[in-house]
Amino acid sequence: MKSSVHPASRPVVFRDRAADVAFLTRSTADSARTIEWEDGNTYPLIDVEISSASHPFYTGTTRVRDTAGRVERFERRYGRAATARG
Repeated sequence: MKSSVHPASRPVVFRDRAADVAFLTRSTADSARTIEWEDGNTYPLIDVEISSASHPFYTGTTRVRDTAGRVERFERRYGRAATARG
């Protein structure tokens, strides 16, 4: 890789705020915040809202939505669709 074209890749700690999990990986992202890692070194810290540790697809906590029940509730509240009115 050309050094003048590509950004510098370095170790960065990403912390998932929802699952309270942190992982060390390489990234080009930069942050002014730092954290001392398990190996005793200090790395830039980037907080993320969701990662594989908290995402419903990866954790197996996905929920199936009851769309038929939602349609029936809507029809009870507001009546049938306006197509019958002509």
